Amino acid sequence: MAQQQQISLPAKLINGGIAGMVGVTCVFPIDLAKTRLQNQRGGQQLYRNMMDCLIKTMKSEGYFGMYRGAAVNLTLVTPEKAIKLAANDFFRHQLSKDGGKLTVFKEMLAGCCAGMCQVIVTTPMEMLKIQLQDAGRLAAQQRVMPSVVTTLKMGGTSAVLSRSYNTSPQAIRVSATDITRELLRTKGVTGLYRGLGATLMRDIPFSVVYFPLFAHLHQLGQHSSKDPSVPFYWSFMSGCLAGCVAAVAVSPCDVVKTRLQSLKKGANEETYSGVVDCVRKILRKEGPGAFLKGASCRALVIAPLFGIAQVVYFVGVGEFLLGYCPYNIYSA
Repeated sequence: MAQQQQISLPAKLINGGIAGMVGVTCVFPIDLAKTRLQNQRGGQQLYRNMMDCLIKTMKSEGYFGMYRGAAVNLTLVTPEKAIKLAANDFFRHQLSKDGGKLTVFKEMLAGCCAGMCQVIVTTPMEMLKIQLQDAGRLAAQQRVMPSVVTTLKMGGTSAVLSRSYNTSPQAIRVSATDITRELLRTKGVTGLYRGLGATLMRDIPFSVVYFPLFAHLHQLGQHSSKDPSVPFYWSFMSGCLAGCVAAVAVSPCDVVKTRLQSLKKGANEETYSGVVDCVRKILRKEGPGAFLKGASCRALVIAPLFGIAQVVYFVGVGEFLLGYCPYNIYSA
């Protein structure tokens, strides 16, 4: 069994990497909309919803504007997804060495360990991605602010940003390399790990929910106890459903993480000293509903991302490329 694990681990890493790259390419524009929706404040609302955000981004920044920060994700998502999926498999294997079936607690423990491992790559990746994704929103806010129209509504006054979208953005083009160099110069390596606590707070519960739920949903698609193979579409649907549930469950943590990792703020946007301060200020100034900003976008990102990931993972692309047997489901 130990030999099988050694042979399969490189294949698992390849599977995770390929799955991450394919998934990110497919859903990145929705992820960009999620980041911008989460970062905008109640009184300075540039985007009404996901579609409004994507349409305005397309008009002002062009098609490739929707892929701002994608290069960072595509570069780092390979090790991130590889670590997440392979670590979960590794810990499941270690916890099932007694030959017994994994209990739900052990499945959750394996997911927890996988979530802790992945933040090594996830935190700097998300940190850089958020700066690049949010640059267009900040530039748009600067263009629109002179034309803020104050309208009176029943029960209070609110500022509504109403102006036709300028199609020639004045955003300064900053690369991930520039941001990394500046952070390392001013704050050292710790600068890249800003929001680490919030990332752990999001990714550990996500993995605790996702992996056990996926394993049980996936098991329902097995032909029989003697033939544990599962159709690829069942792997996809299991990954989508488990990812959607887990994504919505931890969405409040994702909002806090996004706010903490945003280095540049728009006009009148507050700064936060930590997780507790962020939660307190959001509750006081925006209400509990703010913690669900971008939740639908996040579900639309995570569901197909993990659906694609699990198809690649369980079809065994890595095993095929390395010349191993393509069949490789969680060992027990």
